[in-house]
Amino acid sequence: QVQLVASGGGFVLPGGSLRLSCATSGFTFDHYAIGWFRQAPGKQREAVSCISSSDGSKYYTESVNGRFNISRDNANNTVYLQMNILKPEDTAVYYCAARRWACFVVGGALVKDGDYEYDYWGQGTQVTVSS
Repeated sequence: QVQLVASGGGFVLPGGSLRLSCATSGFTFDHYAIGWFRQAPGKQREAVSCISSSDGSKYYTESVNGRFNISRDNANNTVYLQMNILKPEDTAVYYCAARRWACFVVGGALVKDGDYEYDYWGQGTQVTVSS
């Protein structure tokens, strides 16, 4: 049974940090890219970051580039998203998802509305950034 369990969300002040975790099971982890998506109230779900399966290439949407860092631990089938310098506009439910082999990128850039390309999804974890 495939499972992706996202955790680590919470409430944080602007400028603060959180680390999200995506613990997976039920599939061959090192054959899959893992992406993080987010959905804010009233908005479409968008891709935030992704890490590939093979060479560990990392991709970020422009709004988080330089503030977020994605990493994977193949020994523990887990992907992390370190989020720094958080802003109120980062407030959303964050989801992790798996796609076989590679992140969904076009022209070297992460496709923001490419959630349909991912095979497995976890439940979300709420991130709220507010003063």
